[in-house]
Amino acid sequence: MHYQVQGRGRPVLFLHGWLGSWGLWQETMNFLQSDYRTYALDFWVFGESGKKRPSYEFGDFVRLVDQFMDALGIVQAPLVGHSMGGSVSVAVAEKYPQRVTKVSVIGSPIVGSSLALPLKLAGYKPIAWTVHNMLWALRLGIKIAAPRITTDARWPDIINNDLSRTTVDSFLQSIRSLRSTDLRGNLAALPMPVQGIYGQKDNIVNPRQGEVLEKVAAHPQVVRMEHAGHFPMLDQPRAFMAALKQFLDE
Repeated sequence: MHYQVQGRGRPVLFLHGWLGSWGLWQETMNFLQSDYRTYALDFWVFGESGKKRPSYEFGDFVRLVDQFMDALGIVQAPLVGHSMGGSVSVAVAEKYPQRVTKVSVIGSPIVGSSLALPLKLAGYKPIAWTVHNMLWALRLGIKIAAPRITTDARWPDIINNDLSRTTVDSFLQSIRSLRSTDLRGNLAALPMPVQGIYGQKDNIVNPRQGEVLEKVAAHPQVVRMEHAGHFPMLDQPRAFMAALKQFLDE
């Protein structure tokens, strides 16, 4: 399994979203390095982590975070997750509450039905197989859709690089299990503070998931970014990093 470590101080774990990798967090890790020791991992079969696993279900990634913290001797830490990574963070905090001091979710689905239709369809095997075997078409679609997803011109190259490292099984299983996830019960059980950062122009995950978080979490803090889409750390980096650091510092 591949991961990156940066900075000194209290530990913070960063979890990426579907089809992503640790690289999404580079600027945020740079920003926090004087106060925190940041860890950003690549889930199995994403980024630079290993490709051969019997399963790539949502629950496998939840167990992976616990195993990762155990292996590195991290007793407790905040979890910061984008999209699928945020959903994993909530599930980790509910299953292993002794591990997690805070949770920050960024553009994350609390209920899988909040995913955009193309992502829901990717969880069906015939569609997943077709798309994964026609990556040129998916890359073209990403290039065309990019201006509606983020204002950061680097994003298409980032996602295309990460996309080339996936397998059809991981492509299918990870999004299929996320599509059927409902974390409202998990959130309601959390004793620790939970931050939600949602771009109001998000067309990947319905930004009204922030309202769901506010209703069910015991200690919610929701930040709404008017000019951001699914990637607030790319669209409004200064505001995003300031909001995250304030939450971590409290």
